[in-house]
Amino acid sequence: MTAFGLSFQRLEAITPDTVKDTRGPQYWDSWERPLKETEKACFLSHVAAWEVVAAGDAPVLILEDDVVLSTAIPSVLVACRMLEDVDHLTLEVRKRKKIVSKRRRDLTQTHRILRLYQDRSGAAAYVLWPSGAKKLLRRAQKQAALADAMICKAYELNSYQVEPACAVQLDQAAAYALSIGTRTHSQIDAGAAAHQAKTAGFKLRRIMAQLRMGFRALSHVAVAERREIALSPEDFTTPKRGGPD
Repeated sequence: MTAFGLSFQRLEAITPDTVKDTRGPQYWDSWERPLKETEKACFLSHVAAWEVVAAGDAPVLILEDDVVLSTAIPSVLVACRMLEDVDHLTLEVRKRKKIVSKRRRDLTQTHRILRLYQDRSGAAAYVLWPSGAKKLLRRAQKQAALADAMICKAYELNSYQVEPACAVQLDQAAAYALSIGTRTHSQIDAGAAAHQAKTAGFKLRRIMAQLRMGFRALSHVAVAERREIALSPEDFTTPKRGGPD
C-alpha cells in the first residue's frame, strides 16, 4: 500500500488458536455445510473489519493479504468518496460470471461501476461503507458463513462491481495472465476438515440458497446480464513509490 501512496491499518488476523468466541454449535452450523476452524477464523477476521468500518463515517478498503492490486487503485478510491447510496463495492474478479446491471456509471475516466445483483465468491478486496458494514454485522449476529458467501447473499446491500477489475487474488493471477513472482498457499484451504456430520439441515440450506439465487437472476433479467468482468492486465504493474499524480 505504501507503493501506492496510501495509508493503511493492518488488523491482526484471527486464527484458530486465537479465536475467542462463545457462540455454540447452533451458530456455527447455520451455513450450508460445516465450517473448518480456519474458515471460522477468517469469517471472524472479516467481522472484526466490519466493526471498524461501522464505527466510522467513511468508506474503507478491506484487503486480504494475498491480493494483487491495480495501479488504478488510488484514483478509484478517491472517486469512491463521492459515491452515494452505495454499501459495498467489489474490486475483485475470480474468472466467474456475475450478474450485473446492463447500465454503467462512470467512476473515473477509465473505470465504471455496475450494480452487482449476484456474485458467487470473493472477499479479498472490497470497499465497504458504514451502512454496508452495519447490514453485514446484523447478519453475522444471527448466522455464520464463509466471509464471501455472507457478502454475496446479503441482497439488502447496495452492491456494485468496478470494471475493469482492480484486484485479483494471487491464486487467480495466472488465469488473468498476470506475471506475479510471489506464490501463495491458502491457510484456509489447508485447515483440517470439519468434523460435523452433513445433516439434512445443511442440504436444505444449500437447496434454498440455490433457489434464492435463481429467483434473484429471474427478477432482474430485464435490467441485468450474466457475464465475466473485464480486467486490464497492463494495469497490474509495479507502481512507483509515492502518491498518485
